[in-house]
Amino acid sequence: MKKYSSFLRSLYFMMAALLITGCVHDDIYDDPNLAGYECKDLTANMTIGQVKALKQSGVAYIFPDASAPEMIMEGYVSSTDESGNIYKTIYIQDNPENPTHGFTISVDAVSTYTKFPQGSKVYIKLNGLALGTYGGLIQLGVKNAAATGPDAVSRIPETAVPAHIFRSCTERAKIVPKVLTLAQMTSANDDLLGALIQINNAEFDRTVLCSVFAPDGASVDRRINDGTTTATRVVRNSGFASFANQTLPSGNGTFVGIMSKFNSTYQMYINKISDLDMNNFPRLDGIAADPCALDLTGLTPKTVQEVKQMFSGSLTEITGNYVLKGKVTANDETGNLFKYIYIEDSTGGIRVNINKNNLYQDARFKVGKEIYIKLNALRIGNVNGELQLGQLFNNNVGQIAEADVYKTFFDSKKPLSAPVPTERTITQLTMADVGRWIKIKDVEFINTDLGSNYASSQPTNRTLKDCNGNTILLRTSHFASFAAQEIDGGRGDVYAILSVFNGTYQLWIPKQIHADLDDPRCDGTVPPTKIFMEDFQNGLTTNWTKVSVAGPQEWGTSNQGAGSNYYAVMNGGTAANEDWLVSNQISLSGYGNYSLSFDSDGMGAAGLPLQVFITDNYSGNPATTTWTQLTAPIDTNLGAWGFINSGLVNLNAFANKNVRIAFKYTSTTSASTTWELDNVKVLGQ
Repeated sequence: MKKYSSFLRSLYFMMAALLITGCVHDDIYDDPNLAGYECKDLTANMTIGQVKALKQSGVAYIFPDASAPEMIMEGYVSSTDESGNIYKTIYIQDNPENPTHGFTISVDAVSTYTKFPQGSKVYIKLNGLALGTYGGLIQLGVKNAAATGPDAVSRIPETAVPAHIFRSCTERAKIVPKVLTLAQMTSANDDLLGALIQINNAEFDRTVLCSVFAPDGASVDRRINDGTTTATRVVRNSGFASFANQTLPSGNGTFVGIMSKFNSTYQMYINKISDLDMNNFPRLDGIAADPCALDLTGLTPKTVQEVKQMFSGSLTEITGNYVLKGKVTANDETGNLFKYIYIEDSTGGIRVNINKNNLYQDARFKVGKEIYIKLNALRIGNVNGELQLGQLFNNNVGQIAEADVYKTFFDSKKPLSAPVPTERTITQLTMADVGRWIKIKDVEFINTDLGSNYASSQPTNRTLKDCNGNTILLRTSHFASFAAQEIDGGRGDVYAILSVFNGTYQLWIPKQIHADLDDPRCDGTVPPTKIFMEDFQNGLTTNWTKVSVAGPQEWGTSNQGAGSNYYAVMNGGTAANEDWLVSNQISLSGYGNYSLSFDSDGMGAAGLPLQVFITDNYSGNPATTTWTQLTAPIDTNLGAWGFINSGLVNLNAFANKNVRIAFKYTSTTSASTTWELDNVKVLGQ
């Protein structure tokens, strides 16, 4: 969205739409005619190099305020944000040709090309501004309360830009990119960060061939090569760029962009797509023709069913020139699937293993996309009872190498269309359904799973049942974005991929919404309501009181080995400890039934078990409080990490009372178990 701060600007752009008289040659955009519009010629007294030299390591440099003598820097705009790939940043360099320095100016304004087009000579009044770094890159901004950290600066406010940055009324130049090799993008040339550069013999790496510049709304790095270095050099593309959904050029040629750096990674930003001329073949890596265009000549179509029938009983290499067409039904968008997709046609579905992260960001692997898969040299194998496609790995079917994705998968160029699930009951499922996107109607999680999360610190099975008592497992990865979310307690339809593991059917839901169970349960009861919930994501919150009766250790929180999932933890070491974790008061009123649920994990020596208590008369001291111990299943496998759920522990004896739940940890000098606690919930129903 373009923002203009005055009526004059609005009037100007209405007129400019009719009276454009000049432009920089660009096959997509025309520059506005800016002659005489809000310009000023000043006398610079500092170069870009001198300004950057003021920045000391680890701390921002703040220029004197406006009462001090003016400090003015000049440069030429090397960037344009017209395509949307560059955001709230103006890059400049000290000369329009053969620059010695580039520079980054951070501004809280968009569509800056309308006032400072590429090639404009600009003057920057530095008084009141500041130099800081972001990702190791020096940038000009302001030092204010929002700039957290000693070396941080914020963007120059849009309202302040006219007081600090001025376009010359008399000079505008053509920016001639400085020719570098990727091998020359080293610290020796860091002075050029922010300058426009040109890379010859450039080609995008085969690991990203045939993908788009960037997925919608996300910024990504695309590796680029020129044969001069094996070090990683990337092109940073925004998902908001006007060219984001275009396919990367697949040939060799000239790349022009802004040189930049993030920490130790050298990167470049594209100003506009017409700056790239990369359509020549053969490439340096030997690819002789456009690999992204699928030629079906000489390829024999195969269905999913026919591909599965190629399996000979052991790992089978596919040697014919075959092609499989299918629709993507599931990918890794939420992390529940990892490095594989499922595709389906009218004859069935199959898992395809691919050694590539964030498959969902590739247009070819979006759910609902129809793709072609070249099958020659792929393997089909049996993995724990499920037939899968991939490449050879450890004498079984593994993942298709990232470098081979471009020559294996091809976009049909057809629009997305939602996969249609195959409707089944639990008892109707057969091996022919494995790999399919299916719908199971009118199911609910079993009672002992109610109050549980989808997964804790390891892949977790929950059990679904229909109203006739038939059951099936729903399996969830602990890396799924919804792993820490509580399963729904009602009844409804589940949409999932059907897999099989050693003869046992399993369902995998790509998203939490695919198990949206809100209707009354089979017995007519309504889903339970959370009265109290603690997942420890924010530490030991005000929901709890720690009471250390004996020993130097006390309850804390950790996420060790569990990624972003935090939990409460207590380890007595070699000391005798008694430590309580006591909840705030919880009112058990307004419902007919009450229950407690929590996850526990014990590890290490066979010390005393974690105990759970309840009271309705807490005195403030565990020793003088009358407690009722609750019989609740806890983890018994102390030799391996992994949470187990307690199921629903009945609290009805305390209905209509105000209670506190407490967990008691005890250790001795000779036996100390590490106990972890998570997802404590009190439910009313």
